[in-house]
Amino acid sequence: MQAIKIQVKGQIDRNWSDWLASLAIDHTPRGNTVMSGVVRDQAALYGLLIQLSNLGLQLVSLTCGDTGSPDRRGGWRDVNVRY
Repeated sequence: MQAIKIQVKGQIDRNWSDWLASLAIDHTPRGNTVMSGVVRDQAALYGLLIQLSNLGLQLVSLTCGDTGSPDRRGGWRDVNVRY
């Protein structure tokens, strides 16, 4: 299990959470969407990224962390996909 935060340009309706691996969906003041939660493994993460791509959403950032404590200092790590 891996904690993730994905930010995309534009706003996704919060009702899409179930379709997007039950991730929490929040909106930023700049009009972007941040999805956060836990995925089973890398394959599930790639599948989620493909879903977002198929929707035509532009990836802004992807951050991965430990499932035990994503808020702990150093718990999150950037995976260098910022655009």
